Amino acid sequence: MKTVLVTGAAGFLGSHLCDRFIKENYRVIGMDNLITGDLRNIEHLFKLEHFEFYHHDVTKFVHIPGRLDYILHFASPASPIDYLKIPIQTLKVSSLGTHNLLGLAHAKKATILVASTSEVYGDPLVHPQSEDYWGNVNPVGPRGVYDEAKRFQEAITMAYHTYHGVDTKIVRIFNTYGSRMRLNDGRVLPAFIGQALRGEDLTIFGDGSQTRSFCYVDDLVEGIYRLLLNDCHDPVNIGNPDEITIAQFAEEIIKLTGTNQKVIYKDLPIDDPKQRQPNITKAREVLGWSPKVSRQEGLKLTYEYFKSLSQEDLFNSKHRFD
Repeated sequence: MKTVLVTGAAGFLGSHLCDRFIKENYRVIGMDNLITGDLRNIEHLFKLEHFEFYHHDVTKFVHIPGRLDYILHFASPASPIDYLKIPIQTLKVSSLGTHNLLGLAHAKKATILVASTSEVYGDPLVHPQSEDYWGNVNPVGPRGVYDEAKRFQEAITMAYHTYHGVDTKIVRIFNTYGSRMRLNDGRVLPAFIGQALRGEDLTIFGDGSQTRSFCYVDDLVEGIYRLLLNDCHDPVNIGNPDEITIAQFAEEIIKLTGTNQKVIYKDLPIDDPKQRQPNITKAREVLGWSPKVSRQEGLKLTYEYFKSLSQEDLFNSKHRFD
C-alpha cells in the first residue's frame, strides 16, 4: 500500500483528494492547520484504518515517519476573502511551506504535485490561457500576495526538479466548484447560491461582462490524479473551457434556485481578471483528460449540497477572520 500526504486536507479540494486516494487504496495522511479548512470535511475518514490526520502548519518543519510515496501540496488560502485578510500567511504557505515539502519529497524520494492556479496568468492579455503564456500580474496589487506566491511556488518547484532531480508536477487549477465549498469564501458560485438561499439580491462586481469557466470538482480530481501518475513535469491547466459571463451565470443561478431575486451591481475590485478560460490542449494530449460533468449537472449537485446545510450555516456563516 502506497502512502500519500495531502496538505490542506480539510479544505474544499484537499478533502476530495483524500476521498479519491482512499478509494484508490492508498494510505492517506492529511495535514492542515485549519486556518481556512474545516474538520467536518474529513470527519467521515477518521474511523478508517488507512487515514490519519496531522494538525500542523507546513510553514514549519514537516516530518513524516516511514515511507512516503506521494505529496499533494494543497495548503493555501484560495479565495479573495481569505488571502486579502491573511496576506502574510498566504505568501508563507506557498514559499516556506512549498520549500519544506519539496525538501521532504527530496529526502523521501517521493513524487510531489503542487497546486498552482489560473491566477498566475493575472488579468490575461491572451485568451484562452495556455501554459506557455507568462501572464499579466501586478505584484504589488491586492491580489499580488496570492498571484506572486503561486508564481514563486512554481519556480521553486521547477528548481527542485532541475537541480535535485525531484519528481515534481504542477497543476494550474481554474475555477472549480462542488460540495464542501464555504458559502462565505468570496467566490462567485457559493456567493450567488448563498444569496439566493437567503433571499438576498445577487451581487455582481463590475458590469457582469467578465467571464469565468467552471469545472466540477470530480472532474478536477480526476485530472489531478492522472497528472500525479504521469511523467510530465511542466505546468498543466486543469479546468473546464466552457466559458460564461458573470451576468449569464447569475441568471443560471436564479433559474436553478427558482428564486426571483434582482441582480445588483457594485464596483469591480482592483486587478480582477476580465477573462478566464483554460486552454486544455495539453491535458487532453498528455493526460487523456477532459471534463465530463456539464455545468447544468454540476450546479444541480452543488445546489443540493448547499440546500442540505443547516440554517445556522446558511445565515450565520461567520468568517473566522471577521
